[in-house]
Amino acid sequence: MLEHPLITKVNRTGYPEKEQSKHWGIDAMGDEIKFGDSIIEDPYGEVILEENLEDYLIERLGFVYKKAE
Repeated sequence: MLEHPLITKVNRTGYPEKEQSKHWGIDAMGDEIKFGDSIIEDPYGEVILEENLEDYLIERLGFVYKKAE
């Protein structure tokens, strides 16, 4: 009897372990957060990737970056 090679492999070695997702969630700017990423949480529970903090402050909270002159 001829068997598909994948069936033969599963019968011989078993099903592979399911890889755990690297996806943790989505930040306030809509970007994917992966396990291990640096995040900031505001007092209201909103989560922002550290690399998106400046954009978040400007776009969402209206902060203005200036030089002291």
